[in-house]
Amino acid sequence: MSATPTRPDRIAVLVSGRGSNLQAILDAIDAGTLPARIVGVFSDKPSAAALERVEPALRWSASPKDYASREAFDAALGDAIKATQPDWIVCAGYLRILCDAFVERFQGRLLNIHPSLLPKYPGLRTHARAIADGEAEHGASVHFVIPELDAGTVVAQARVPVRPGDDADALAARVLEVEHPLLLAVLRLAVAGRLAERGTTTTLDGHALFTPLLLDSAGALRAPGAEGPV
Repeated sequence: MSATPTRPDRIAVLVSGRGSNLQAILDAIDAGTLPARIVGVFSDKPSAAALERVEPALRWSASPKDYASREAFDAALGDAIKATQPDWIVCAGYLRILCDAFVERFQGRLLNIHPSLLPKYPGLRTHARAIADGEAEHGASVHFVIPELDAGTVVAQARVPVRPGDDADALAARVLEVEHPLLLAVLRLAVAGRLAERGTTTTLDGHALFTPLLLDSAGALRAPGAEGPV
């Protein structure tokens, strides 16, 4: 008797803008390189272009201005996400700070992609800040979300050079080129059951991950100093 196939992991995605990372996830699912299913796309901006990338049945959006408080909006958002029964929730260009209750509700299943080499430059305007500080390197990080802003354990990073003459837009475009493969590489670990958050520790294959994995030029994740991909 053949084994019963496991169902694809269910992914909910939070967005605020164009949704290029969302599109990368959708393309990987369609190509069969990410065994997962998008069960909902959620936005704090009803006009966000990202919502148009999925069918209407998968869309949820609301304006925070229509709620009495940040906590009330996040509670409604959390209820909508919970209804889709996701295995993972991915913040892919979601620009609102999530309240503590929301983060605690989905602890261990909540990942964010951030355009800097954390812990450097949490928050906004990361590219301009890196240039202003004379950084030689910049990049992107995928991390577990905790109540403190952009302070959760970093799972993996991708690095790009800061070139002479770069402005914020040029550097942002270079970082975006590595954001997509970085996010997909981490999600493959997640849906394979290899990645977990245990309290304040991230584990890979059951072992504590003390240093972020690095994305190589082939789009594979490697532990620093390791010869082969994880």
